[in-house]
Amino acid sequence: MTLDQAEPSTLSTEPSTARRGLLIVITGASGVGKGTLRERWLAGQDVFYSTSWTTREARAGERHGVDYVFVPPEVFESKARAGGFLEHAAFVGNRYGTPIEPIEAALARGQDVVLEIEVEGAMQVKARMGAEAVLVFIMPPSLTELRRRLEGRATETPERVEKRLRRAREEIQEAHAFRYVIVNDDLDRAVAELLAVQRAERAAQVPREEWSEEDRAAVTAAQAVKSEGLNAAHLQRVVDS
Repeated sequence: MTLDQAEPSTLSTEPSTARRGLLIVITGASGVGKGTLRERWLAGQDVFYSTSWTTREARAGERHGVDYVFVPPEVFESKARAGGFLEHAAFVGNRYGTPIEPIEAALARGQDVVLEIEVEGAMQVKARMGAEAVLVFIMPPSLTELRRRLEGRATETPERVEKRLRRAREEIQEAHAFRYVIVNDDLDRAVAELLAVQRAERAAQVPREEWSEEDRAAVTAAQAVKSEGLNAAHLQRVVDS
């Protein structure tokens, strides 16, 4: 169902037992600023943010159980074999996965769930959850800017930076597989667009005659970042820039 056909309720950050929660999946190239964007977007909201498992080592400042659940490869593999992940994928030599039990529990109690995962994992969620998964791709303004951000983190070797950039080129070409594409070149605008997407998708759960003016404005803003507004030339310009 498209937003034009859909029928949303007023947006509240409080969970409701009258509806199932939204499953919002955000992804994008490493270094695009997903973490900062997510923190600003979700500030003050009562949502369930899923903490992914990973086999990679923690970076400086990262906290176990908050940023990721850091586990040895054999522990990760055991959970994967038991079907304990909604999705799991390998990225630059490490594995990442989203445990399924807390996701389903939060959705069932009407709480919105946010996943910040890799593109491969997002495609797995889409295949498993269908239209229920609201996929949002965070786009860098250019590959040059993405390189600057990656090198500025000073957490990667030059070889890994190049590997991440090669992966980013491939991922950007897959942006049409996502429902929305948000360019993270202005943090305030990107946060506003994520809030609009969230409100519009929540509005899609009720009849249009119940929409507030804020709902209608959110639906209009969300339409502006639908992936269908992009063409191959747009994506190629980002990759070549």
